Amino acid sequence: MGYSILVVSDYRDSLNAVRPEGRLYVELVRQHDYQVTLMTHREGAHYLEELEAAGVRIIDWHPTTKFGRADRDRLRQELDTGDYDILHLYNNKAVATGVRAAKGWDGKVVTYRGYTGNVNWYDPTAYTQHLHPRVDMITCVSQAVKDSIDAQRFFDASKTVVVGKGHDPAWYAAIEPIDLHAAFDIPADRVVIIVVAHARRMKGLDYLGTAIRRMPAELPLHFLFVGRGLEETDLPVDLADSPYHDAEDFTFAGYREDVLRLLAGADISLLPSVKGEGLSKVLLESMFLGRSTIMTDIGGNRGLGVHEQTALIIPPRDEDALVHAVLRLVEDPALRQRLGTAAIAYITKHYRAERSAEELAAAYRFVMTR
Repeated sequence: MGYSILVVSDYRDSLNAVRPEGRLYVELVRQHDYQVTLMTHREGAHYLEELEAAGVRIIDWHPTTKFGRADRDRLRQELDTGDYDILHLYNNKAVATGVRAAKGWDGKVVTYRGYTGNVNWYDPTAYTQHLHPRVDMITCVSQAVKDSIDAQRFFDASKTVVVGKGHDPAWYAAIEPIDLHAAFDIPADRVVIIVVAHARRMKGLDYLGTAIRRMPAELPLHFLFVGRGLEETDLPVDLADSPYHDAEDFTFAGYREDVLRLLAGADISLLPSVKGEGLSKVLLESMFLGRSTIMTDIGGNRGLGVHEQTALIIPPRDEDALVHAVLRLVEDPALRQRLGTAAIAYITKHYRAERSAEELAAAYRFVMTR
């Protein structure tokens, strides 16, 4: 018999964003005989039917504040009435509320961290969340996240463990690619480079713009930008100052629910991140879909691919390297095919949901012995 887990998380993001986490608990219930209760808002949530079908109990609640007394008391009430071994907290509101609610509680408190940086020993607010003494363990989505937390002064590095968020190849087997040329009126001879990201500094959009300005004018390519706020960055200015300034050269598609179908229809997937990534979901998705992929050599990406074998991996903030990688893939369809095929095999072997569930089960066994 496995342990009894109370999870506090918010499943109101897109299905693609929440199901890798949700699948962890489906596997724990079905394969490891755990009892799992999830506290989350029902309205607007995804993946709850799959969780309930597996036997996960859903409580329609999630903290609305970090430090509200009512939220703390509601969570403490659940801890007192339920027979839980572990409380796992997955976001800032849940962590700040949970560490206070668990004061004097007998079980173990676990937090989740999916990004590198922004947890600093000299920041007092860090001790209201992940560095709070009530936290028994932090599950880190990658080794890079673990390393960034372990580097903090006075921190007990034995508290951190790496638990990935693997995917199920079946999620991608039935994805029907969108004909991007027809959907966005892209000339038939263009190679489509898709960039899926929200407008955040960590995504490296500034140096992507510089790289686009440096690209040769004769390349038959089209940039498809997918994500929130991208038109409000400097990208439109950079495009206007580049050889790719015409309407047939680029598209800003905004936020899309059908991003997997867009990825599946593209020729090249590019993510120029410079920092902060814990485990880039869009890179996993691109590789499961067999897209030729350009990624940067930052901590959270390490292990996602093998340079020249499953992807092209370039230094962050290196415009020349980015231009060269794009040139290679645009001009060499055989290379695109080879990388895409190898990516599917590699990512399926190393980033399956079942493997991540094994890691989480091992982490729970570990924290229960502390």
